[in-house]
Amino acid sequence: MQGVPHTIMLALACCLAAGAASAQSLHLDEALALAGQRNHDLKAAAIAVDSAAASVTSAAAAPNPTLTLQTMNINPAAGIGSGPLRAKTVDSAVRIDQLIERGGKRRLRTAAAEQLEHAARADLADSRRLLRREVAGAYYDLLAAQQRATLTLEAAALADHAMQAAETRRRAGDLAGGDTARLRTDTLRVHNDADDAAADLDQARRALALLLGLDDAGGLSAADAWPAALPASAAAALDAALEARADVAAARARVRAAQASHELALAGRTRDVTVGVQLDHYPASAANPQGSGNSIGVSVQVPLFVRYAMQGEIRSAAAALDAASENLAKVRQNARADIGKARAQAEAGARRVERYDGEILPAARKAAEAAEFAFAHGAAGVMDVLDVRRAYRAAQLDALAAHADFAKSLAALDAALSREHP
Repeated sequence: MQGVPHTIMLALACCLAAGAASAQSLHLDEALALAGQRNHDLKAAAIAVDSAAASVTSAAAAPNPTLTLQTMNINPAAGIGSGPLRAKTVDSAVRIDQLIERGGKRRLRTAAAEQLEHAARADLADSRRLLRREVAGAYYDLLAAQQRATLTLEAAALADHAMQAAETRRRAGDLAGGDTARLRTDTLRVHNDADDAAADLDQARRALALLLGLDDAGGLSAADAWPAALPASAAAALDAALEARADVAAARARVRAAQASHELALAGRTRDVTVGVQLDHYPASAANPQGSGNSIGVSVQVPLFVRYAMQGEIRSAAAALDAASENLAKVRQNARADIGKARAQAEAGARRVERYDGEILPAARKAAEAAEFAFAHGAAGVMDVLDVRRAYRAAQLDALAAHADFAKSLAALDAALSREHP
């Protein structure tokens, strides 16, 4: 602005340049990539996918056979006789039992586990979608905090310069002491605003560092400019965008898993069969003169549903299916509302930014420059210049907030329309 000494502005520029040089300057794409590698919530979602994949392996496994070793007919009074172990006077048996699942239980169990794995992968994709929105929001909060800090520093430098000019005019008898006091009060208020902006900048850095999984937030700096216009994706068809979202895909997979679980519960009424094969060995001796030899036996076990026929499991699975279907309807409804809200906010934000950049800021800047020039030459009163100066600062901060809101609404719209697949 006019009237600001070159030395003050040069010092301010040097301070800002020094701060930028020591900062870890990040573009938004770099921040998103870093978050994808280091964010703890995203890592937890990836671990959940591994756990779901392990459940598929367990569900697809066939039942293991059971081996039984048994000794019988031990006579404590007569003893077990002499000779090798096989000649001892005891009966022995070796038995193997194998459960044979019927009714497609293994297939249905595997199908349910696979759908839950698909749901976990969709949850991971949805976590990435939400993380992108959060990182972009925190990134633009940091960018806004940086520019707010710059604006307040510039305002403080201008206020200091105006204060020096006021002191000169007061000593020359051209300005009343009360007007000088008002200027001093306003100057102190501007410095307080600069301190608040510095604190906000620190908080914005910490918030972004938390999402990026960084321990040190002191050097973070946003390097991108504000987005300029709505993306082409804003006009995406609602139904297509809705069904492509990862959260909807996860809910659909859970419905399919619940359907498979319900069919599995119904299949529980189909009786499984356990087949057993047994080899018996019974040597003869003085203590056991009844005979000698080996024999083979075969057994088949079938459960009898005389008291219970899986009614509880079937009812529970049906309730779980109903709950999953309701959840899918709810997720679709929320996703539809999310897309509509994000689209409306982005369109309104674009219009707001256009009004600030095209009309409000240029008019406020022109009025402020005229008031500062008039005050510096004694043609304007203190209250006049203070009012105009505050109005210009407010317009700058409002325009900055409009840019930040628009940028975050674009990030929300991009997340709402995300087609990232598991």
